[in-house]
Amino acid sequence: MAQAIVVRALGGPDVLKLEGVTPSAPGPGEVQIRQVAIGVNFIDVYFRTGLYKSAAMPFIPGKEGAGIVTAVGDGVNDMAIGDRVAYASADGAYSSERNVDASQLVKVPDEIPLETAAAMMLKGMTAQYLLNQTFKVGPETTLLFHAAAGGVGLIAGQWAKALGATVIGTAGSQDKVDLALAHGYDHVINYRTEDFVSRVREITGGKGVDVVYDSVGKDTYPASLDCIRPRGLWVSFGNSSGPVDSFSIGVLAQKGSLFATRPTLFAYVATRPALEACANSLFDIVRSNKVRININQTYALADAAQAHTDLEARKTSGTTLLIP
Repeated sequence: MAQAIVVRALGGPDVLKLEGVTPSAPGPGEVQIRQVAIGVNFIDVYFRTGLYKSAAMPFIPGKEGAGIVTAVGDGVNDMAIGDRVAYASADGAYSSERNVDASQLVKVPDEIPLETAAAMMLKGMTAQYLLNQTFKVGPETTLLFHAAAGGVGLIAGQWAKALGATVIGTAGSQDKVDLALAHGYDHVINYRTEDFVSRVREITGGKGVDVVYDSVGKDTYPASLDCIRPRGLWVSFGNSSGPVDSFSIGVLAQKGSLFATRPTLFAYVATRPALEACANSLFDIVRSNKVRININQTYALADAAQAHTDLEARKTSGTTLLIP
């Protein structure tokens, strides 16, 4: 029998309960996979607490994983038993075996271990669209990336540096500052001991940055806006400290005719061509060795509650995996 983490009531990490499950045979358009590793992301916390609404209750959390195809449903012509596959946007990842719509899967190149694939799909494709689509980063770009030592932050720092940008980050401890500096960042500000707005202005000679990437939310708003040059962009793509309260759009005028966006990965990979392009771009940068994927914490699937506890306490860095 397979095992899965099931949420039957919203709340703290203690609502994550391990249960036995029996996946049905894959339906039309689906494949069944035996999972090798499962990515843990802050979006999983949002669904567990109810900040984001699950389509049903009870539910199995998680969106990211990698494994081996064990069965193929009718109408699936481009996947076969034994294929190595990964995904970043298929609900129900916290399970040892599961069915996935084949349209959400990509084949993993042989050079990339499945654990690495599970560690990078959601976070790496998030970095891909942020740096290459939401704002096209290049040699003339100066950017600020909050949570620089997080899973997305460590990938984004390396990728932005490979694109030639000047990369500034924030982190909450000296260990995390050092980690970010080792992964592409030119400057990393410890927000617990320094005022990041003043430091950004100092680093940029008073000009501000072209774009701020902000997955923190409540704790970094509105200060993030004060780091941006006139007509620059604020990219709010997460809420790890809580959601940003509603604000008057006029504040964007007051801060220098700023632009603001609230993107999601799922909108950027909504079509099969977009998903394949984003994933292939990620695979290429990883195979080039310009971006290294850090798996800094692993937990047994049964210990998902502890993984969430540590994630919310900001005790983790880089990527966290659950191993079935």
